Formats: sequence, C-alpha cells, structure tokens
Amino acid sequence: MSRLILFNKPYGVLCQFTAEAEYQSLKDFIPVPDFYPAGRLDAHSEGLVLLTDDGRLQNRISDPKHKMPKTYWVQVEGCPDETALNRLRQGIKLKGFTAQPAKVCLIEEPRNLWLRSPPIRFRKNIPTNWLELTIKEGKNRQVRRMTAAVSFPTLRLIRYAIGDFCLKDLAPGKWRMLDYNF
Repeated sequence: MSRLILFNKPYGVLCQFTAEAEYQSLKDFIPVPDFYPAGRLDAHSEGLVLLTDDGRLQNRISDPKHKMPKTYWVQVEGCPDETALNRLRQGIKLKGFTAQPAKVCLIEEPRNLWLRSPPIRFRKNIPTNWLELTIKEGKNRQVRRMTAAVSFPTLRLIRYAIGDFCLKDLAPGKWRMLDYNF
C-alpha cells in the first residue's frame, strides 16, 4: 500500500520543497516528510499536484510512457472556434516537438471556482472562454504553448485531474492523504 497526497496548488507556489525568490514552496503547505511530487505545475498554474512517498508510484504517475491523462481547465483570451479546437484535437506542431492529439471542448466557467490572487488581466473588448483540455504528455508549459499556437493565449490554467484523481472539493492550499494500492 502506497500513500498519496492530493494537493490543490495555489498560484505562485513552486512544485518543490525549497522556496525561491518571491515564491512559496510545497513546504509552506505540506508538513509531511519524505513525500515528493509526481510531476510538476509551473508557479503560474494552479490545481492538482500528486505527491507520494513511493518512488515506483511517482514514476508511474509522472512518466509519459504510462500515458496517465491530465485534464486542465483553461481560461483563454477570445472565443476558440471549431477550427482552432480541431487543430488541438489533431495534434499541433510546437517549437521542439509535436504535441499529441488532445481531447478539448468549450465549457462553462467551472462551478465553485475560487478567486485567483492576483486576478487575471481582463481586456474590456476581448471576451474570455473556458476549455477543458486533456493530454497524456506533460512537456514544459505545453498547454500554454498549445493554446497560443492556435491564437488563443492562456490566461488561467488549472489542472483538475490526473488519471482518476481530481480536485473535487479540495480548496486551494489544502491537501488530503490517501492510501493507494497500484
């Protein structure tokens, strides 16, 4: 039996236990020793981070060869049309690699969405919309790069789920430990 921590990482927190410059780290939220993140989210992204004390489980979650899907809620600038969404669905060429096809659709603003501090920038004459986007990769800033490549820059990025694990009612900065048998 392995132990797994589900953590809702707030904006501005690094996915490491050592703080840097103006950023907080996991140490500021999770006082449990010997747990390590299985994958990362950059400081400007929010949402689900899984941590474990089991190296085999950490590898299974984070290694792309296991193709564990990651689902994101993405607030973008503008209103993506079917042409843009289909480009994401077909896989899109980015600098350095081609992203595999994504599952993507327009969604309403997620329910029970918390306020972000600082808030995103709004432009008076440009609407924003939400996407639900699922990928099985996880390259550096991949989702942001994908939406930018179809001309709809990401304003807010929240990882909602990794495989069968999701945020559900987990508030930002909060965590929950599970026993997990894989």
